[in-house]
Parts: sequence; C-alpha cells; structure tokens
Amino acid sequence: MQSPFNGIRSVTLAAAVILAAATVAYAHHGWSWTQDGFFELRGKITAVYIGNPHATLDVDAEGEAWRVDLAPPSRTIAAGFTEEVAKVGDEVTAIGHRSRDETEKWMKAARIIVNGKAYDVYPDRMPPA
Repeated sequence: MQSPFNGIRSVTLAAAVILAAATVAYAHHGWSWTQDGFFELRGKITAVYIGNPHATLDVDAEGEAWRVDLAPPSRTIAAGFTEEVAKVGDEVTAIGHRSRDETEKWMKAARIIVNGKAYDVYPDRMPPA
C-alpha cells in the first residue's frame, strides 16, 4: 500500500519548484533589480524590439553592449515609441536605473530620447522638473 505522505511530498515538491521558478522570473521584473539613483546612458542603437514581456533596446555605449529595458509593449507604444521612430545606428539617450549588479550592462529606462524627441515610457518614474 502506498503511503499518503508520497502524494503530499509530490505536491510539496511541485509547489517548491513553482515558487522557485516564480522567484527567478520576478527577480528581473519590476524595479527591484535596479539601483535607486538615476542613470543616463548614451550610445547607438544596435537593435530595437517591441514585444513581450517588455520592449528593449540594445545599445553600443563606448564599445560596451548594453540592454535597455523599456515598458511592456502597450505602454511603450502608448508613449509614442514604436519600431518606426528608432532604427539601428540612431543615437539614443536612456534615462532610468541601472542593474544593482554593476557587472551587468543592463538598465531599465523611464525615458528614451531618439532624434531629439523624448518618449516617457514610465512618466511617473521621472524626477520632478
């Protein structure tokens, strides 16, 4: 006869695996993975992606490859930032917060400036003027 504890162990193990996966996924979601102070990155766009879970730019900043996270696609597009307004080779300024892990060339932007136009993908995250 099988012990009823085998079923409980299986459910507990499955729950632990799901919780661990959710924790890893959440670690780079939101703003918890970023530093508190504002950070500004200037460079040239090497790739533009408007898609889930959020839009991104790849940027060459003085020979270093950076990943810039924007907002989810609907919010990024609502801010006016689409694949048509920026292209590979364009100069970009990203303002937001860099990764807490300074070995990562990664940041989350609240504002993107391309071709002289600012796109506030997180206007509520920008400091008061």
